[in-house]
Parts: sequence; structure tokens; C-alpha cells
Amino acid sequence: MANELLEESLRFGIPHQCAPPGDLAPAVEATLAEFLHAQISVLGGVDPALGRFASKTRDLVLAGGKRLRPTFAYWGWRGVVGPHAPVEPVLPALAALELMHMFALIHDDVMDGSATRRGNPTAQRIFATEHSEAARSGDPDRFGTTSAILLGDLCLVWADQLLARAALCTATLFAARAGYDRMRIEAIAGQYLDVLGETEPAAWSLERALLVARHKTASYTVQRPLQFGLALAGPADADVAAIDEAYNRYGLAVGEAFQLRDDLLGVYGDPLVTGKPAGDDLLTGKPTALLMLAHQLATPAQRAELDGDAACARPVARRAEVIAETGAVAQVEALIQRRVTEGVRALAGAPIHDEAYAALTDLAVTATHRPR
Repeated sequence: MANELLEESLRFGIPHQCAPPGDLAPAVEATLAEFLHAQISVLGGVDPALGRFASKTRDLVLAGGKRLRPTFAYWGWRGVVGPHAPVEPVLPALAALELMHMFALIHDDVMDGSATRRGNPTAQRIFATEHSEAARSGDPDRFGTTSAILLGDLCLVWADQLLARAALCTATLFAARAGYDRMRIEAIAGQYLDVLGETEPAAWSLERALLVARHKTASYTVQRPLQFGLALAGPADADVAAIDEAYNRYGLAVGEAFQLRDDLLGVYGDPLVTGKPAGDDLLTGKPTALLMLAHQLATPAQRAELDGDAACARPVARRAEVIAETGAVAQVEALIQRRVTEGVRALAGAPIHDEAYAALTDLAVTATHRPR
């Protein structure tokens, strides 16, 4: 069944949609809305300006998103507990992953100097615009950047508080917290390597680009949320070690495929669909797996168009054409398909419930074949 789903989805190009149950995303968002309302009220009681500041978190978190991290964590949990266990006790923990994700997005946008996210202004642009419209003294951009960093920090603290509200025994919460902490460390480590790569692209390689993908994206998007869900299940009769290994292999493969798709969308994506400008990675010189492959495959003439000052002088559209001409796009597509297949195979024989097996098989495709 799993292989049939995978083959059918890849053959027709448009992924078959299944993924989470219809009530998961609304339940996560309701949990977030209730929690954030209370936190905003507390800060607003100290000073109205703090309430307005904190409300930006609510606006950004509830503005949309794929809710992938809670979804993977949910199926990691459901794979152990089965289809009938009530989800309410773990909802705060699942929702906490969205606040952690918002922390990462806000800080990532600051580091990249991004103006839009999901088709809307980023946090720093919102604060800078507010500064200008209020005719405050000082530099609006500096105020925007500083405020966005603080807002991201607040999201991370609130994620911790929300996680602690899960109605689970202390031992289970401690085990989940250990995985959650590892996820945060790996995400930050991957982000640093990503930033470092932009400063020394000549020293980078495809292997190192994939290492960044594993830590910056695979870890906290798929791999660790799945294992986080496993930890939330608590003590179980199932072979936890075998499930953990299957989740680990699936998470790395599908998480890398997710980042590789993101690399493609960063160059060739439609901003109306992705919500982000196309070509930003080329403008910053980010040494993604796509660009590293293009360098490996390029002829001397193509490499000259991609490297150094000459490349910077060329339009982004031309550089995107050159990358495609090297065959790198086709190679990345092949890498994505190979990793999706590896991920699905990793689940074969894992002692998880059939519903979770089917959902994770489908998610391997839908999460990595996003439209341009």
C-alpha cells in the first residue's frame, strides 16, 4: 500500500492529499490562540505597549502555515498509541512546536534581511513600519530588527511554557523535553553553518550543504518531531527502539528532501505561491546543495557565469537558467525522489499502527513535492 501511494503520487505529479486528520490543525491553532490570548493579556496589563508588542506573535503564528512539525509529531505519537487515544493531553506539546518554529522563522528572516514571509511583511518590517508611522526618533530599521529579535526570543520562552502544560506524567514530559532540547540545539547549529557558508562559499561542498540541510531543516521539521511524538507516548508495550530507529531514518531522508525542495523553490518558486521572493539564495550566494551540484556539473563557461563578481553582475534569472542548464535541477529532483523512497522504506516493518504508517507514507510525498 505504501509503495502504491508513493508511485501513484510521483507518476501523476500532483501529490495525493491525506496527511493529518481534519481536526488536528484547528485543534493546534485553538490551543495556540487560547494560550497566546492569556499571555498577551498579562503583558498588556503591565503596559499597553507590551500588549501590542506581544500581539504580533499571535498575528504571525495564526497567519497560516503548513503545521508540519505538529503533524509529524502527532503521527509519531499516534504510531505508538493507536487510533483511539485522546489527543487533548498532548495538544499543548504539539502546539509548542509551532511557537518554536516561529522563533526560528523570525530570527531567520532577520539574518537574511527578508521583507516578506508567507506573502506578508516579516516581523522586522512590521516593527519598522510601525516606527515610521508613529514618527518616533531613531532608525526605523534598527528598531524593527531589535524588536523582531526580542519577539523571536519571546516565542521560544512561550514554547517552553506551553510544552509544560501537556497533561502527561513527569517522566514522560522529561523524556519529551530532552528530545525537544536536542531539536533546538541542532536547529541553531544548522543555522550557524548556513550563515557561515555564505561567508566562505568557495570552501563549501555538496556534502557540507547536505549536513546543513540535516541540522537546519531535517532535524527540526521531520526527524526530531517524530521522535518527540514517540516520547510523548510514554511507556509502551511496542518495540520503542525499533520505532525510534525507523523514525530516525525516515526523518533524515524526508527532512533532507524537504530542504532540497526548498532549495529549488528558493530559485524557481512562484512568490505568489511560496510567499517569498524568488532568487534570494542566489543574491546572497548561499551555498545550497543545488548550487554546489551546479558547480560540480558546470562547464568552465557555465562556472564563470556562476562565480565571483561576474556572477553578481548578471541578473538572477540568467543565473537560474545556467543552473538548470548544468543539469543540477534534474539531479536535485532525483535526490528528492531517492530520499522519499528511502524514507518510505524505513517504515516498512516498523511496529507502528497502520493509520500512522499510511499517513507518514503520504506525508513523505506531500511535504516534499510542494507546488512552485
